[in-house]
Amino acid sequence: MILPIVAYGDPVLRKVGREIDANYPNLKELIEDMRQTMYNAQGVGLAAPQIGKDIRLFLIDATPFAEDDDLTEEEKNTLENFNKVFINAKIIKEEGEEWSFNEGCLSIPEVREDVYRQEFVTIEYQDEEFNTHQETLKGLAARVFQHEYDHIEGVLFTDKLSSLKKRLLKRKLDKISNGKINAGYRMRFPNKKK
Repeated sequence: MILPIVAYGDPVLRKVGREIDANYPNLKELIEDMRQTMYNAQGVGLAAPQIGKDIRLFLIDATPFAEDDDLTEEEKNTLENFNKVFINAKIIKEEGEEWSFNEGCLSIPEVREDVYRQEFVTIEYQDEEFNTHQETLKGLAARVFQHEYDHIEGVLFTDKLSSLKKRLLKRKLDKISNGKINAGYRMRFPNKKK
């Protein structure tokens, strides 16, 4: 089932997600609904807060990035297989040079800005079967993970922008939270007048 994506301004996007365990109600169905919702909106990631749940769960399918001709074969191979569910994720270490990439967010449609993030991230998480994994991601895989991880920490990519950029975006962000935008997919707006 395709769920509405929560728009900028909703308080759930500012909550730090709580950990879950294998007894979380209807988890398999929730993950499948999130997957359908992400693909319907043509996203490469979707976090539970974006569908109104304050839990530490997100999905990533970065395979569309693998088609970028500017990437090395190693990067393409990594991204072709980067389709995962992350439960109770933690960042253990971020390192490397900060680099800029133009990011967007399904909860903030029509806003894209350059965001600086570190190149490498060492993470720990559980998969759908609650097996624990630890790995180091780099490049675009690390970036997509960091973006989705921010969601379960109550952080949005716009928080990482300069105060000038934030001021310039304020009117656009207000329009989004008031539902004065057509994203092309189902959304739930916090301040939309009936």
